Amino acid sequence: MSNRRTTRTPSRFSLRPSWLSSLTVIAVGLVMMVSVIACSSGSVTSQAVVGDVATSQAASGAAPQSASQAGSTLDQIISTGKVRIAVPQDSPPFGSMGTDMQPQGYDVDVAKLVAESLEVELELVPVTSTNRVPYLQTNRADMVISSLGATPERAKSIYFSIPYAPFYSGLYGAQNVAVSSYEELAGKSVGVTQGSLEDLELTKQAPEGLEVKRFEDNSTTASALLAGQVDLIATGNTIANKLMQDNPTRTIENKFVMKNSPCYVGVRRGDLDLLQWVNVFVASKRLSGELDALSQQWFGEPLELPAF
Repeated sequence: MSNRRTTRTPSRFSLRPSWLSSLTVIAVGLVMMVSVIACSSGSVTSQAVVGDVATSQAASGAAPQSASQAGSTLDQIISTGKVRIAVPQDSPPFGSMGTDMQPQGYDVDVAKLVAESLEVELELVPVTSTNRVPYLQTNRADMVISSLGATPERAKSIYFSIPYAPFYSGLYGAQNVAVSSYEELAGKSVGVTQGSLEDLELTKQAPEGLEVKRFEDNSTTASALLAGQVDLIATGNTIANKLMQDNPTRTIENKFVMKNSPCYVGVRRGDLDLLQWVNVFVASKRLSGELDALSQQWFGEPLELPAF
């Protein structure tokens, strides 16, 4: 037996110089870093966006939005258990202060239905026609239900729901005055408030032989009809309905609609989830007859809204 020790030569695949081991460690580290960045990129981006929004708001002086506000007003309403709705305080029968010093009107009752459907507390925010949109934009209200008409100019700033309330200009007079179109106004006298929408529309559509009498304000125009100074008046349906309620024995009625301009619920631009909810709410309350009942109560006539 030989006393020599047998020495095995390492395979070339098992050779592992120190520099190769270092490269391997670096490569593994880079892969792990890329994985971490890829997995966390969503949260990093979200944080950056929220930061930009807060910075922009701070620079503009606007109140900073919370994460729920930035993401979903509907989620915020549900989570806080409260909805803030801007309603009119000086526009009966849509909204005004009652004798008990509590807000009342069609829009106020619609706001109550909204809170009931959302199963949250209602906070009414009284507004005027001039500050209702700014209140929405500055986050003082979650939505506006305040006899708000939709225009292309307004639609640049806020979103509008489907129509929920009627508002139109029409011809009104006693039942014994047979008129159903502009052509049949020939030979009649019509009172109108000077410079109003009805004045402009009537001037444009007036047939030959129509006598137009212009008055200083809506109350004077209404009084002219009651006093027999004119056969008919051209005015808004809310003014006419108040006139009919105050004078039930005069049998005043709507002859025809001159111009239709229904009311819409306003939400902040970008609040698509809340807008979708409001649209479903309005559609369901129209189908159930609840909005029709409110129209009968506050306007004295069935709910008539355009179908789009």
